[in-house]
Amino acid sequence: MSEALAVDAVDLTKRYGELVAVDAISLQVEQGEVYGVLGPNGAGKTTLLRMLFGLIRPDAGTLRVFGRTWEDAGPRTLEGVAGFVESPRFYPYLSGRRNLEGLGILDGGVAGERIDEVLEIVDLAGRAGDRVGGYSYGMRQRLGVAASLLRDPKLLVLDEPANGLDPAGIRDMRALVKRLAAGGLTVLLSSHDMTEVEEICDNVTIMRTGSVVFHGRIARLREQAPEQGQRLATDDDERALTVAARHTDLDVSEHPDAGLIVVGPQSAVDAYVAALIRDGISLRRLEPAETPLEALFFMLTETAPGGVPVELAGAAR
Repeated sequence: MSEALAVDAVDLTKRYGELVAVDAISLQVEQGEVYGVLGPNGAGKTTLLRMLFGLIRPDAGTLRVFGRTWEDAGPRTLEGVAGFVESPRFYPYLSGRRNLEGLGILDGGVAGERIDEVLEIVDLAGRAGDRVGGYSYGMRQRLGVAASLLRDPKLLVLDEPANGLDPAGIRDMRALVKRLAAGGLTVLLSSHDMTEVEEICDNVTIMRTGSVVFHGRIARLREQAPEQGQRLATDDDERALTVAARHTDLDVSEHPDAGLIVVGPQSAVDAYVAALIRDGISLRRLEPAETPLEALFFMLTETAPGGVPVELAGAAR
């Protein structure tokens, strides 16, 4: 018999009155992979995770976790599952260790050695005796992961684990997820950051206003991503657009936040910049715009279904 999927969601739907928060979403998470659910705020990511944890019930569809459903197994559905939805909460006046000890008691008892182990895993062993009220936001997020690891889960579910972190905190959280995945743990995480998902996930489901606009492997997304764009600003962008009309091997358009976006081969961009200078147009800025995958993410989540590559539009159905 084949190994059960860690998560198997089929046509999950959740409505709040007239609002369809999750609209017939299906996704499958294999054991041992890192799976990302990606989308802007309001896409339905947290609603999906709340249904997985049994905090809310779907109005339609089926959700299985390691082959179990809430209807058949009740709370046993979450055997081998741990994680958090939104930000984890702790008693600020207790130390990190004392918080974990209390959670362990509520969960039926956890050996002190296991608490030491999870604090080491999340790089908090040196601060375990400090009050959580003095922790940075990133440290509290890592303590949330430590709390989730107490029961030695097979599936770790994280809702926007890097949200609100500074660059160093984001780096540390990504490194932590990579280490956990390398040890064979299945990870399902939500995010609104394409870079975060690209670096650590094997497969991804991209959501927009409750619906799936893409699911598949990160490698497939890369194949469909547009060329790297460059953001350009001049002292006369209107004239710069006129000059661009002579450079047919480039796509030059207005950037919504001012300036221009130039897409095309680097040699053609160089020739265009030289032409601007010859025409007396001063160059104020030339820098890479969003990465190709970020550009594709915006195409999918801001303009879908129109503007989505045919190959990806088909994948969403």
